[in-house]
Amino acid sequence: MKAFIKNIAKKWLRWSVENPKKFYMYSMIFLSVSLILSISQAILFPYDMTFRIKPPILYSKSSVHHQSQSKSGKAVQDIVSELQMLKEKRDRGALLKEDSLRIEYLFYQYQNLKNEH
Repeated sequence: MKAFIKNIAKKWLRWSVENPKKFYMYSMIFLSVSLILSISQAILFPYDMTFRIKPPILYSKSSVHHQSQSKSGKAVQDIVSELQMLKEKRDRGALLKEDSLRIEYLFYQYQNLKNEH
């Protein structure tokens, strides 16, 4: 089978060397027809996944983005309310060392949530 394929390939190569104008003409006809068929296929049967680039979340108006914003907004409100509670505790003079660590942690979380948007 390999010898048969090699003989055919040699015969085609020899013919293309002996007839370069015909080879060029047939090649251009084949390329032109394949281009026309490819363009017509793209127009008549478009591929669904063409140009499906996902925009960054910053510019997206999807419901998923709004849900994540509302969740982070709720988290920010929780952090602010807890910080206010700790401020009241500080005003009473009842802050502990653990409370100051909690304040630092909450402030760090607050900054992270604010910088995400």
